[in-house]
Order: sequence, then C-alpha cells, then structure tokens
Amino acid sequence: MSLAKQAVQLAYNPGITPADGGLPGLAVLKEVMGSINLFAIILVVGALAVSAGVWAWGHHSGGHQAEANGKKGVLVAAGAALLLGAANGVVEFFSALGTQVH
Repeated sequence: MSLAKQAVQLAYNPGITPADGGLPGLAVLKEVMGSINLFAIILVVGALAVSAGVWAWGHHSGGHQAEANGKKGVLVAAGAALLLGAANGVVEFFSALGTQVH
C-alpha cells in the first residue's frame, strides 16, 4: 500500500479511543477535579448570596444600579451553578455525539 493511501486511510479512522486507566494517577486526577468542582459550587453559593443581598439592598435603598448589578449577579451565579452541576453530563453528551461523527 502506498504512503499516500495510508495517510488518507489514517485521516478517515486513526483508531484512537479513550482508554480508562491508561495513565498512572488517573484516579487522583479524577478526585482533584471533583474537589475543584465542589469548591467552585461552594463559591457560587457565596456569590449567589452576596448578589441577592446587593439586589435587596439596591431595591430597598433606591439604588437602581446596585439592584441591576445584584440581578445580574444572581443570574450569573445561577448559570454557573447550572453548568457546574451539569458538567459531567455535558461532557458525556458531546463526547458521545463526537463518536458518531464519521
């Protein structure tokens, strides 16, 4: 088989698939990523509480800018919580979708 034909065949299917347990320390890396996700969720809870406080303070003091910033903060914190909670599912969904591309 010619080199050009081998290169074209490799471009179609390189034969690489993710291997679970392929590298040493994979369990530690998974644990570290889980811990980072937990800390991020805890930070989002704090951001949500602060943003809700700014929203309430702005509303009751007549500070329209503070109220608007509090609302934005609540929405951003809620979005971040949604993405952090759904991170595994989102990655799994797109990974499975990627395996269907031919």
